[in-house]
Amino acid sequence: MDSADDSRYGLHTQGPVCQQETLMPQYLIERNIPGSGKLTPAELQGISQKSCSVLNTLGPQIQWVHSYVTDNQIMCVYRAPNEEILREHARQGGFPADKISEIKTTIDPTTAE
Repeated sequence: MDSADDSRYGLHTQGPVCQQETLMPQYLIERNIPGSGKLTPAELQGISQKSCSVLNTLGPQIQWVHSYVTDNQIMCVYRAPNEEILREHARQGGFPADKISEIKTTIDPTTAE
C-alpha cells in the first residue's frame, strides 16, 4: 500500500497505511524550582547526571526526552508507561514533580496546512 493523504480531515501520513506504530505515552512534568533559571551549567549537569542515574536503575521503560528551564521551573518531557514510574523517578532523584500531565498530541505550524 502507498502513502495516504486524507486531507478531508487534515491528516497526512507517510509510509504504508497499514503500518501502525504503538508509542509509549508522553508526559509533561512541571518541577517548581525557585531560581532554576540561574543554575550554572555545572549544576544543570549534576541534576542531569542524577536523573540519568535513576533512569538507569528504573530500566528502559522510562525515557527522558528533554527539559525546558525557565526562571523558577524546569518542565520535562518523558516517555513512560504510567505516571507512577515518573513519581518514583522523582522520589529516587530528589526532584519535585509538582504536576504531571499526559501529552495527548502535539501541534505546530504544519498543523495549519
